Amino acid sequence: TQIFTEDGTRVPVTVVQAGPCIVTQKKIQAVDGYSAVQVGFESLDAARANKPQLGHCTKSGHGVFRHLKEIKLANSADLNLGDSLTVDQFLPGDYVDVTGTSIGKGFQGVIKRWNFKGGRASHGSRFHRAPGSIGASATPSRVFKNKKMPGQMGNEKVTVQRLQIVRVDSADNLLLIKGAIPGHKNNIVIIKQSIK
Repeated sequence: TQIFTEDGTRVPVTVVQAGPCIVTQKKIQAVDGYSAVQVGFESLDAARANKPQLGHCTKSGHGVFRHLKEIKLANSADLNLGDSLTVDQFLPGDYVDVTGTSIGKGFQGVIKRWNFKGGRASHGSRFHRAPGSIGASATPSRVFKNKKMPGQMGNEKVTVQRLQIVRVDSADNLLLIKGAIPGHKNNIVIIKQSIK
């Protein structure tokens, strides 16, 4: 959608429901060999959960969650089991990196997938959208690895870096992020402080 600033500037934004995320498991260097926390998002009806899910998630005291994600931290000692992570840790003007699964586009040719130029469109040409030669004949007598060819496009992990937070809505746990983020509507994404 879009919002307008006080001076009337139109800003394109993506509205993201960011939390609350509950800490469901804590991993420490001494026991597990690394420091991390597992967070749960979006409550799941206990009647729809299986016994392993119930046993794992109820330790946090907040029920069962539809989505679980482990996040590595430099020091997980600051967080405890059952703590809630909300949008309050972000401020307007902060820069974040957003990771998600891009929209799948199915099997695509080289022009759409790799931006090949293609051949001329007129004057008897029979070479329009084909990839052309993919290698030499005798030497090396094979096609090199990672050759750009037609195939599955999209539906892969993508990170968009340095997106600015325009507004934080603590009441509804919403972040308004300037620009577009990976994935379709209702996609699950990871939002973290920008590394650049």
